[in-house]
Amino acid sequence: MKQRIITGVVAAALFLPIVFYGGLPFVLLTYLLATIGLYELLRMKGLSIFSPYGFLSLLFLWVILFPAQYNEIMADFYYSKTELGIAFILLLLTYTVITKNRFTFEDAAFTVLSAIYTGIGFYFLMETREAGLVYVFYSLFIIWATDSGAYFIGKAMGKKKLWPEISPNKTVEGSIGGIVCAAVVAIMFAVFGDMNAGIVTIVGMTIVLSVFGQIGDLVQSAYKRHFNVKDSGTILPGHGGILDRFDSLLFVLPLLHFFHLW
Repeated sequence: MKQRIITGVVAAALFLPIVFYGGLPFVLLTYLLATIGLYELLRMKGLSIFSPYGFLSLLFLWVILFPAQYNEIMADFYYSKTELGIAFILLLLTYTVITKNRFTFEDAAFTVLSAIYTGIGFYFLMETREAGLVYVFYSLFIIWATDSGAYFIGKAMGKKKLWPEISPNKTVEGSIGGIVCAAVVAIMFAVFGDMNAGIVTIVGMTIVLSVFGQIGDLVQSAYKRHFNVKDSGTILPGHGGILDRFDSLLFVLPLLHFFHLW
């Protein structure tokens, strides 16, 4: 626990000033986090990012991440993100032939999905920051409230297992408790935060986001269980890897954007 707290404090001290500042430093930080996330996903499957296919997947990720506020730079190359993404997919499939199927179709599909999964989530982290700091902190606080509520209420009252095949310690009672805690936090943001929606809308949206935040956590748990690893990485002592900390956020942020809150 002590190590987790120290890591959390150090990470917050490094992360929060850049979040507040925004702009290019925040874009570069997001690129770094997403790159580490892709590295973790490939490593768990036994694939290396330091390889021709790893380089292609990295370029694909960086194209997905390319921020909307810099679209005029992309336009100068006369190619859209979709066109470049298709090119990378075709090159990855070509690589299966070049390697005589040592790099398989399954590996190519896994590599593409890994880049899309990490890329979309972290792309919307940048888009959320562009919309306003309040939305970044709203997302973070409802996830923290969901996780904390699920843990403490589940520990105190949990009896019925939520999904034992994937995450044996999670309970239905804890899951509901996490949603309730997130809703309480949402009311505080609705009252004191400068958000472009009424309290009923924000609370209703928060319930959905809390549910999908828990699904994002379960997706990562299922992935780690499938590949028989405890954590996605070791970069954050006491916490695991980048994906261990951002798994819920990767689901919440795209949904927050789809709700057109701002």
